Amino acid sequence: MAKSGMAMSWEEWAKHDAVGLAELVRKKKVKPAELARQVEAGVALLNPKLAGVLELYGDVIETPDKDGPSKKGALYGVPMFLKDIGSGLKGRKQESGTKLLKDFVVKATDPLVENYLAAGLVPVGRSTTPEFGMTFDTATDYLGRLNVTRNPWNLERTPGGSSGGSAAFVAAGVTPISMASDGGGSTRIPASFCGLIGLKASRGRVPRQLAQSDYTTRHVSETVVTRSVRDTAAVMDYLWRGPNGGFYIPMAPPEGSYLEAIKRKPGKLKIGLTTGSWGRSSATDAEVAGRVRAVAKALEAVGHHLEEVDDKTICDWQAMWQGYITQWIAARAPYGWIGDSRDIGSNSLGDYLNPMTWRHYEAAKRYSTLDLYKAMAHNNTVTRAFGKLMDRYDVLLTPSLAIRVPQANGPYSLMRDEPLDGWMARLADACRYTMPGNETGMPGISVPAGFDKDGLPVGAQLYGNFGREDLLLRLAAQLERAKPEWFDQTPPVHVTKG
Repeated sequence: MAKSGMAMSWEEWAKHDAVGLAELVRKKKVKPAELARQVEAGVALLNPKLAGVLELYGDVIETPDKDGPSKKGALYGVPMFLKDIGSGLKGRKQESGTKLLKDFVVKATDPLVENYLAAGLVPVGRSTTPEFGMTFDTATDYLGRLNVTRNPWNLERTPGGSSGGSAAFVAAGVTPISMASDGGGSTRIPASFCGLIGLKASRGRVPRQLAQSDYTTRHVSETVVTRSVRDTAAVMDYLWRGPNGGFYIPMAPPEGSYLEAIKRKPGKLKIGLTTGSWGRSSATDAEVAGRVRAVAKALEAVGHHLEEVDDKTICDWQAMWQGYITQWIAARAPYGWIGDSRDIGSNSLGDYLNPMTWRHYEAAKRYSTLDLYKAMAHNNTVTRAFGKLMDRYDVLLTPSLAIRVPQANGPYSLMRDEPLDGWMARLADACRYTMPGNETGMPGISVPAGFDKDGLPVGAQLYGNFGREDLLLRLAAQLERAKPEWFDQTPPVHVTKG
């Protein structure tokens, strides 16, 4: 029995993904307002434990059509959270997890959010992100208190980031789908740590914010985190659309519907497998590598050909890491301009930033225009090398992360006050398999790969050729059918468990 005011019991709720909830709305078995109230109840139930939702839009809970979700959209009526950074919704707060942008209100709805609305999705609130989305530990203090978003699989661990709030609440069953963005793995990492599906689309596949372009923010792709492959496919049928003139680097439209594509088997694929160092000094966690090799066996069992790849032959790793880290740190220089625009002088800027964010900003000053040109040259070299690799393989299989799920507000937190270079090296070591996808613009998807000895999720990543999100989704769907025990599992902190 459902509790008073709720659309259904939590046990019934948990059985439905976004496509399933939208079907109930179409059949008039539930109303969008009932779904919104159910999510509101879920936030009240679990946010004290997970700390992943910053606010709910009370006017939308009352009137889900307020911001204009299309009733013709395939996902009409399904509630979602918008991430507190990136593409925004007009009239709503977006503070990017930082005191520097506290109380900032979005002035115009960005194209990606227009696509969410075209799909019929209903943004009902705002989920947490670390300051400026700069790490995969979602902890902030910009509201005058420490807020640490936690993993529903273990409250001492991080759900990842920077899409940590979205991932925590999707994994905990509050809503089946929510916004994610990825500039170094920020969709794929929380998907891995929370046992979800997280797709980073190809560069140019989804539109950027109105104030940005594929060129100036070429590393970032915004999509969603979900519990089912079909939900990711369903929303991708809308996310690829953009306004005329809205893509600096346009990409040809996909060949047909992603949702239809996953109904077909991908055929026999040649898949490269690598769990190596990818130019970093530390070894990948042995349990992580073992779970990825279990995925390789599962893919062989359904008919694919797996071949070990010597990662030393993939690209010039020194060029890869020098180029990526240069742009990563240099991209923090505009924080001074943001401060100026809000009448915060350079002498006071440090009071508005986390310790590690401040160290990034200070380090950005060490790069010259020539350094940025060198980084662009490295990008060209590395991207072409990965292109040659993908001429040899249909798909590349890697770990999503080189580490298992770390402590919340732990070694990757922006709250830490230590030398930047050591912190940055630790971050890059962990993200060795995700960051190259942002550097090259290749599509990649993190899928559940089972659990480690502590019962925490481990993710495996599938990279595809440029523009081949359809193939990645078809392969992910095939794996989902073959290994259902890895997908859509229930963590200890979940709406069905109170």
